[in-house]
Amino acid sequence: MSDEPVEVEVLADGRLVVWSINDSRRLFNTDFYGKPLGNPKPKKDFDEPLILDLVEGVYLLEKKIIMVRAKGRKIVAFSLKKLAREQLDNFDALYQVYRNLREKGFVVTPGIKYGCDFAVYEQGPGIDHAPYIIQVMSREGSMSAAEIVKAGRLASTVRKTFIVALPGKEGVEYLEFKWWKA
Repeated sequence: MSDEPVEVEVLADGRLVVWSINDSRRLFNTDFYGKPLGNPKPKKDFDEPLILDLVEGVYLLEKKIIMVRAKGRKIVAFSLKKLAREQLDNFDALYQVYRNLREKGFVVTPGIKYGCDFAVYEQGPGIDHAPYIIQVMSREGSMSAAEIVKAGRLASTVRKTFIVALPGKEGVEYLEFKWWKA
């Protein structure tokens, strides 16, 4: 990745967009950040702007990989986190898990199509399939037996391992659910 931060704009709806196609390709092709707009299965030479979600945007801003602007003014990490907290329930927990997984070398993407918080790849989309789907929960939270079964059935249907992430003061703990036939 180049030393020069990529310029990103905050849209009115809170999404982050990289308008430069070269910068979009660099972010996506190097470490699989973002998603090319309207392109569900991008190849290396896509021609669309890149959309970043707020969780990865905060991460990239803190790492000084991107520089964020809103209405022409530079936004610092504190302000972007404030926006993320306004837009996303449970932002701090989501961000702690996202950062933990990224720093362990995983590629982390939104898990909305699996009904969870994150899909996690060992190498990246288009290279391997995401072996894990992650649901971030509070340590004080609970999950009913029916919710566990539902999550497990979905995960096994799409051939993924269902993991509950529990962020806390000492870091993140992960509970992996394995399913087998007797």
